This record gives sequence, C-alpha cells and structure tokens, in this order.
Amino acid sequence: MENDQLPGSSGWNSHLDAHQRETTESEAGAAAPLYPDTFSPRPEKDLNSSSDPGSNSSMTTKELQEYWRNEKCHCKPVKLLFEIASTRIAKKFSSKYVMYKIIVIQTGSFDSNKAVLERRYSDFEVFHKNLLKNFSEEIEDIIFPKKYLTGNFTEEMISERKLAFKEYLSLLYSIKCVRRSREFIDFLTRAELKEAYGCLRAGQYVKALDIFMQVVPLLEKLTRHCPTLVIPSLCAMLVCHRDLERPAEALEVGEKALLHLQARSSHKYYVPLLEAMIHLAYVLGKDFVSLQERLEKNQLQKVPTRGVTLKELAVREYLH
Repeated sequence: MENDQLPGSSGWNSHLDAHQRETTESEAGAAAPLYPDTFSPRPEKDLNSSSDPGSNSSMTTKELQEYWRNEKCHCKPVKLLFEIASTRIAKKFSSKYVMYKIIVIQTGSFDSNKAVLERRYSDFEVFHKNLLKNFSEEIEDIIFPKKYLTGNFTEEMISERKLAFKEYLSLLYSIKCVRRSREFIDFLTRAELKEAYGCLRAGQYVKALDIFMQVVPLLEKLTRHCPTLVIPSLCAMLVCHRDLERPAEALEVGEKALLHLQARSSHKYYVPLLEAMIHLAYVLGKDFVSLQERLEKNQLQKVPTRGVTLKELAVREYLH
C-alpha cells in the first residue's frame, strides 16, 4: 500500500486543531494534550470539576463503568511488542521489493487483537526521514538499516533487516515523545486507514469494516494519551454497520465513541454522533431520552448552523 507524505489536513492536523479549540478554560484541567511531551505537565484534576463523571447525570451505569475502566488503563501504560514475523518478495510493474510483515502485540496479558501489517524498506525510509525533522536529537543514537545497491534480496540480507527493523521499532517505541507522535502512529496505521476510508466512500462497507476492525484496536493502543483521535474511525464503523442494516452493532460502536466525547461537546463529531445514536436507539426500541436531552442542551448553547451528517464527516477523512 502506498505511503504518502504525512498530510496537513483531514487525517491529523484537523483533529489537532479541533482538539486545541475544544480545550476551554473550564476544561483545562481535564483535557489531555495531543502531544503531552511537548507541553507542560498535565495538572491535577479538580475533584469538584464538572468533568468528573460523578457529576454528569446523563451518563448511564454502563458508561460510568466503561469510563472508570478506561481511567484504570490510563494509569497502567500500554506496552507494545514488535515482531517481524515473515517477509515476501513483491513485484510491481518492472520493480520488485521485500515486504516485511509486522506483528504488534500488547504485552503483560493475552492480546486477542494483535495487529498485522506490511511495510517495505522505502516505507521505513520515509518514516525515518519524517522523524528526523522533529526528533533528530531523540533518535540520534538509533541506527537505521543501510540501503545497498545490490544483494537486497539475498536470504542473509533479508534476515539481517528483519532483526534490524524489529530493534528499530522497539527502540523508537521506548522514547515517549516519539511513540506518541503523529509520525509514529501514522506509520503503523495510516495506510490501512486510508484504504478503509476509500472502501467506505466506494460503498464497500463489508471490506471497510474488515480493515477497520484490524487497525482500530492498534490505533486505540497507540492513542491512549488522546482517545479523541480514534473517534473518526469509530464513527466510520458506525456508518458502515448502519448502512449494512446492522443497527445493534452500529449503536454499540457509537456508545464507545460517545464515551470519548463526554467533556467535548464542541468536537465536530459530537452533534452528528448524537443524532445518529438517537435514530439508532429509536429503530431498536431503546431509550433515547438522555441522548435527546444532551443534544438539546448542546443546541441551546450554540448558534444554530446547518449541520452535517455523520456520514458526510466520515467520507471526508483521509482524502489525501
């Protein structure tokens, strides 16, 4: 899959801009910065803050349980293990290259959602050059595997690079500011997400869901420091399930996305997600009063504008 230059639009920067706009003075103690390593330390939470879930009567028991489960996960950092499981020689037109199969596993417990992805040497090379732009000092001691004019397809060279890339990813992950960076997360997820969104736009919802279900668990592990980054992909999954007439599955993934937006009512996905959830709950005969109240409360606090649907937002992601 192609590995384009990292975008400055929908994939990441738009979420960063939105994240910065949403952090109001009243939320400053509760909002996690996108790249905490480049900001001042996160302040202690105000126990009387309105962002405390105990003071939010609109949260259901299930939502509260999930909230505190996530809070415990934040206290226990996720550790990931990188393996280069195998390789294969691929051909495209008149050129051939080696594809490295990367397996990412969460350590410390059984991981039923291990991620499997493929990258070629040139993908690693572009990734390394992008990292050097922002983290040259942090990664100055990390050696990137050399490129040779000949011998790249010998068994010895491929085995050598397998070990080198495994060590390379592990060392990068050990550096906190690097593993939380746009460059690192994009390297491991962007190609797959771009393909998934392309399938969504083409109406290939089953194929899109297959890809999302593979990459979103990894994205969640990589973005624990800023969970709102996974919201667009969760909402895209909701759209796929809904258009495949799977309202129960759509509602379930929507509840997961909504949990990340409890204190972010100004997020661009908040209102479209609530509207989609209300409709799904109605179709399934479930209680949607609390959702309706949250939507009405939000609308009273803002100047009315022409809204966009959840699907309209989803199809705009990863266009470039």
